[in-house]
Formats: sequence, structure tokens, C-alpha cells
Amino acid sequence: MYRFIDHTADIAFEIYAKDLKELLRDAALAFYEAFVFTEKIEERIQKEIEIEESSIDYLLYSWLNEILYLFDVEHFGGKRVEVEVTNGRAKGKIYGDTLDPQKIKLEPKAITLHNFRVEKRGDEYYAYVVVDI
Repeated sequence: MYRFIDHTADIAFEIYAKDLKELLRDAALAFYEAFVFTEKIEERIQKEIEIEESSIDYLLYSWLNEILYLFDVEHFGGKRVEVEVTNGRAKGKIYGDTLDPQKIKLEPKAITLHNFRVEKRGDEYYAYVVVDI
């Protein structure tokens, strides 16, 4: 589950997840909901992401930066996300389509480290993300 947070100049969202798999999936879905008209996206193209990091903070940060790269450089927007996480390695598949101007809500500039955090809270994970626009 994710929800957007009011932020003066950027896009911010929180994620509440039962595990790392759900955390990464929901972060991707929040990113796409913020920047893409997902109802205009069809699942024509599949992109794969594979990353490895030593901490869960950097795992999420790197994951979102890969998604930003796909958006910015390859003009790709996702609609459905599948991800597996094992021992600091995430492998994901994102299903979506090529972006044209009619499918883009806003242009993200960067995933920031401003107040960025991932915490284990009991049996769940919590994350706070700010994206510069």
C-alpha cells in the first residue's frame, strides 16, 4: 500500500508493505501513478530490472533510479510490476508501453535522498520517498 504526501515542490509518498517484494512493487506503482496516466498504458513491452545492494535503503533507492532511467531515457511507462527479492538482490519485470506526451502527467527529475528512509516496523516495512520534479 502506498499513499501520496503533500509536498510543496516535489512528489512524496509513503509505502507500507508486508515484505521487501511488496515494498519495491508498490514503490514502482506509486512512481507510475504520480507521473504517468496509467489508464492509457497497455502492457505491450516487458522491461527487466536486476539490482543488488548491501542495505534495504539502497535497494529501494537503486530500484527507483532504474525505473526513473527507463522513464527518462527509454521513454517507458509501467502498469504492472512483478518482483522477487533474495539476499539483497531484486529481480523485477515491469509491463507497460512506450511513453508519448499524452501519457505523461509530470516529468520527474530525480529520486532524492531528502528524508529518504526505509524502516522495518515490527513485521512490516515502511518507506518515505521524495521525487524531485
